Amino acid sequence: MMRANEANWDARTPVHLASRFYDVHSPEARPERWFAEYEWADLGDLAGRELAHLQCHLGTETLAFAAKGARTTGLDLSGESVAAARRLAADAGLPVTYVQANVYDAQEVLGAHRFDVVYTGKGALCYLPDLDRWAHTVAALLRPGGRLYLAEFHPVLSSLGPSPAPGEGPELLLRHDCLDGRGAVRRDATYTYTDGPPVQDATECFEWTHGLGEVVTALVGAGLRIVRLRESDELPWPRWPDMVRTPGGWWRLPDTAPRVPLLYALLAEK
Repeated sequence: MMRANEANWDARTPVHLASRFYDVHSPEARPERWFAEYEWADLGDLAGRELAHLQCHLGTETLAFAAKGARTTGLDLSGESVAAARRLAADAGLPVTYVQANVYDAQEVLGAHRFDVVYTGKGALCYLPDLDRWAHTVAALLRPGGRLYLAEFHPVLSSLGPSPAPGEGPELLLRHDCLDGRGAVRRDATYTYTDGPPVQDATECFEWTHGLGEVVTALVGAGLRIVRLRESDELPWPRWPDMVRTPGGWWRLPDTAPRVPLLYALLAEK
């Protein structure tokens, strides 16, 4: 299943590179737009710190860390994504090291390298079948006192569906599991969460649901201490057509809609 995901993300990469969603070729596109203000507040000063960005895809967020002075390494399963990320970093003139590897192999691939910060999220955990193994991998990558920052789509958003289906209305309806326990879900990824043409050939992918309790329990079991857990009603893109722009440039449901968590941010320390 992870090999199928690797092939699918390889096939997604040219579609995402050309999409308006990522807008990577626009001189006005700033990598900071993918972050909420509270993320930078939680992360603190990154200048001179060793940072690993796991499941980094095109490296759009990875570039923001390098721009803030972090000595940054990006890791992703997809070779096509890593090749694209290297080109984007070179174009931006930012010194980022990119590595192609399954996240479960990160410790082996990166060797004795240990990090002050491991960052991941915004659509990453759903592609991992085993959170306990992931949490122990993260703990092994951190030096003593190092921190994990996980900014991830909330299980409530995942249960509502992270992107609209064709002809879908604006109603908030539960469509998928919010809790873990049923194993892998096979998805047709002919069209991804971005705009653009259909993905060619490798259109099968697999996802796993992870409840918030599963995430916290896995990290505690790996020896990490939970420092902070935020729940937010904002997203970096308008999931529903009636969402309104926030002062920070993100999107939230209007005041007439229920206030539900759409994203969460977890800070843990070794």
